Amino acid sequence: MSEAEPEKLGAMNVMRDLWRVVSAFKGRIAVAVFFLVLAKLAVVSVPLALKRIVDDMSSPESFVALPIALLIGYALLRFASTLFNELRDLAFSRVTQHTVATYAQKTFTHLHALSSRFHAKRRIGGLLPDIDRGTNGIAFLLGVGLFTLIPTLLEIGMVVGIMTARYSDWFTVILAMTFLVYCGFTVVFTQRRAIVQRRVNRLDSNAKSLLADSLINYDAVKYFTNERGESARFQHIMDNWAEAVVANQRALFILHVGQSSIIAMGVASVMLLAGQFVLTRTMTVGDLILINAYVIQVCLPLNALGFVYREARDALVNAEKLFQLLREKPEIAEAPGLPALKVPRGEVVFDNVIFAYEPARPILHGVSFRIPPGGTVAVVGGSGSGKSTLARLLLRFYEVGGGSVSIDGQDIRSVSSHSLREAIGVVPQEALLFNDTIAFNIGYGRSGAGMDEIIAAAKAAHIHDLIDSLPLKYDTPVGERGVMLSGGEKQRIALARAILKNPPLLIFDEATSALDTASEQAIQKELDQLSANRTTLVIAHRLSTVVDATEILVMERGRIIERGTHARLLDQNGAYARLWQLQQRADDSEQLVREMQSSMQG
Repeated sequence: MSEAEPEKLGAMNVMRDLWRVVSAFKGRIAVAVFFLVLAKLAVVSVPLALKRIVDDMSSPESFVALPIALLIGYALLRFASTLFNELRDLAFSRVTQHTVATYAQKTFTHLHALSSRFHAKRRIGGLLPDIDRGTNGIAFLLGVGLFTLIPTLLEIGMVVGIMTARYSDWFTVILAMTFLVYCGFTVVFTQRRAIVQRRVNRLDSNAKSLLADSLINYDAVKYFTNERGESARFQHIMDNWAEAVVANQRALFILHVGQSSIIAMGVASVMLLAGQFVLTRTMTVGDLILINAYVIQVCLPLNALGFVYREARDALVNAEKLFQLLREKPEIAEAPGLPALKVPRGEVVFDNVIFAYEPARPILHGVSFRIPPGGTVAVVGGSGSGKSTLARLLLRFYEVGGGSVSIDGQDIRSVSSHSLREAIGVVPQEALLFNDTIAFNIGYGRSGAGMDEIIAAAKAAHIHDLIDSLPLKYDTPVGERGVMLSGGEKQRIALARAILKNPPLLIFDEATSALDTASEQAIQKELDQLSANRTTLVIAHRLSTVVDATEILVMERGRIIERGTHARLLDQNGAYARLWQLQQRADDSEQLVREMQSSMQG
């Protein structure tokens, strides 16, 4: 398959997908096409009226009165062409805007349907420009593209038909040759330019990705005083982008000059031939004006046709990424119509679970355990042992490679993911807050929750008094990722959100590990209250937070190496006991430092 064939297939797929959306507006499209035809008939009739006026006024023997009807008709035809074009745009406007909105919505929904693996690898700074360019490309293809291409071809066909019927075939030959040469030149050079345009888009996305990534990691840049390095990296991409844009402009210059040269030669040839016929009295001055008007009427749309083809190619290039994104398949293909999860008791069972993020890098090796109804199982271990992976599998962010995960005897693959996640509340290590108000972030736990319920949840999380002391109270904005709040405040809002959701199952994924000891101890009490009588999976960093768990699992390299209660594991004097002793010594040292600081201040 040649390089051009995949591009052609891609363009056909884009247009087919577009037609599926716009076909819901067949009536409006028909009305728009009707006005389009009327507009072009009016445009083509204008030179005919002008020829008649010139011929009547050029003959002294027959010119006895001002041809008022012709002059008024000429003016009305010009007005009609503008009026019908505006009516066409008005009729089609809803189609264009609806289609753009539909694709924006489809993309937004599709991104949320894609797997955690996709979002772990994507770069948000590059993704957003691709979506923006794609929707703009769709708008162009539907609007300017559709209603310039079809009218231009219609107008050229009418003009050529009239000139063929009324004048020498040489005019038709010259116009046909001009059209063919122009189209051939435009297609060849536009295809060459599309390669440069893709490079410009790629570099633009890379620049925006770096910009977003660098600003998101603003603190890290400051920590390592690497502003110059970041600036140099950005400058390198922008230099390449500038060179690509210049190359693109150079290609555009060649295209424009070539198109104008072809049109100029065609116009000159037609006018020279028409002038010759006027001198030999074969044609009148009115005929010369008519042919001149028609040549301009053909060449201007021809130039517009070149512009539209060029811009349509750019629009297709811009839409490519968007349609590639929409064709991205979710990693977990959920069958439609799956039943909702039922949680009468809340028993969770991991049965011989095997999992790997990448085939060459296995994470879990035959992990089995049971969380009894209303019980708490805590998972501890070093980084990379597979603790957090258990939470992701229970939420079905990823599919198990072997074995099964079930809730009350229902394999989670046999129920809808929506109902599964509705039944689980999560308090993560880092509270995930939207750049909105405190009320919005707490209320996000349950759609439609009233303000009284939000306040009750905040009180249960012991954050209400702080919120109430703020000038804007619950309308206080939290900033990007909650940067205007402390770590403890963010965790309490995340806790209030989980309380509001009131789920039968809970996951605490190292929910207090990012906090200082005082904040951790305060929030741990609320976590214990929330997990009372709920089935709870705790991914723990600090062992002091899980001493009361029903069972503690110790993981190492994707396997459970010890299990039991806190007391039993200490009696075994194994990995858990060693980890406990290390943390106790660290806690003792921290307590000693605090006491020394307190005595020095005293």
